[in-house]
Amino acid sequence: MNEQYKSGFAALIGRPNVGKSTLMNHLIGQKIAITSKKPQTTRNRIQTVYTCEEGQIVFLDTPGIHKAKNKLGEYMVNVAERTLKEVDVILWLVEPTTFIGAGERHIAEQLEKISTPVILIINKVDTVKKEEILAFIDTYRKLYDFDEIIPCSALRGINTEDIISCIFRYLPYGPQFYDEDTITDQPMRQIVAEIIREKSLHALSEEIPHGIAVVIDSMKERSGGRITDIDATIICERDSHKGIIIGKQGAMLKKIGTNARYEIEQLLEQKVNLKLWVKVKKDWRDSDFLIKNFGYDPKKLDE
Repeated sequence: MNEQYKSGFAALIGRPNVGKSTLMNHLIGQKIAITSKKPQTTRNRIQTVYTCEEGQIVFLDTPGIHKAKNKLGEYMVNVAERTLKEVDVILWLVEPTTFIGAGERHIAEQLEKISTPVILIINKVDTVKKEEILAFIDTYRKLYDFDEIIPCSALRGINTEDIISCIFRYLPYGPQFYDEDTITDQPMRQIVAEIIREKSLHALSEEIPHGIAVVIDSMKERSGGRITDIDATIICERDSHKGIIIGKQGAMLKKIGTNARYEIEQLLEQKVNLKLWVKVKKDWRDSDFLIKNFGYDPKKLDE
């Protein structure tokens, strides 16, 4: 084994919608975490793996840290806060601003309790003037004693190569955790469910998406291996939502299905026959049993 080889864990944290999933997808070079302009799109810790000659970084993309409104929200916040204690380095993503809100102050308070190195990444710098960036850096320096500060644009790929080399500075020497060709430890069914959920988030109006979960009922490859049949159910909280998701003469559900199928085919590298259904489970986000049933298990936090 190469004695100079490094391997370790890096957590991506930040308020909802600062670009955590976009950054991770860019660094890995493959779409793993779902991205949407609506908050709370990442619900479980998603482990993705970056491997190169220098070493291996295992990224944990945490749900956005925010104030919980229901049991699902509590679960998401707990996942994020527990992750901070388990990793070798933390990447804190923020937007370019000189205003520090309550959400950022809450995260800074959490970081004060731990000794893990923290790299501040000021994302979306392509949306501001270059001369303004120094003022943003200065604002955040006063909030917390960061080990490094990197301005970047995850969407445009600006300065993202600096992030990888910076992470390696804080990783311990040691053998890799995963094979070179491993990109994620998520089961394929979970990734497919997340893609369908992402396409629903993109297509639907503001009030519905937080109350959506997706369950893969069956996923089977046909003999011959050229087509995969997938049956999936979109779970929503209200009868009125069900009508909106299905749409006039099924148009909305068809749109979600078409968009999801295209991306799933890219992922599986084969044709996909996708059938979508819609079911109502009232207030599922406040039911421990249903939250667990849809793949969000608080007990897994202790593993």
